[in-house]
Amino acid sequence: MGHKAIEITDANFDQIINSDKPVLVDFWAEWCGPCRMVGPVVEELAGEYEGKVIIGKVDVDANPQTSAKFGIRSIPTLLVFKNGQVVDKQVGAVPKHVLAQKLDAQVTA
Repeated sequence: MGHKAIEITDANFDQIINSDKPVLVDFWAEWCGPCRMVGPVVEELAGEYEGKVIIGKVDVDANPQTSAKFGIRSIPTLLVFKNGQVVDKQVGAVPKHVLAQKLDAQVTA
């Protein structure tokens, strides 16, 4: 399968988002139906954008601090970070090309 989305936790979150590359973070949970639709898309993007974008997932149940910090109310929520700041946001399941466009905008910016 190649590259996989990395697991992001309360402990390593700050370190990961302060990368010199854009970072896509998928906030999800095991019990969330729409999250299961987005999950495979996020994994595919992780492969396609390897070396250009860091892609990771935060399990909201296991990492309440990070979820609270960004006011995650409904999942899936996908946040795009650049230089540690949120630059784009997507709430809910969307087709892959929508997320790819968001990433492309940050890679070229």
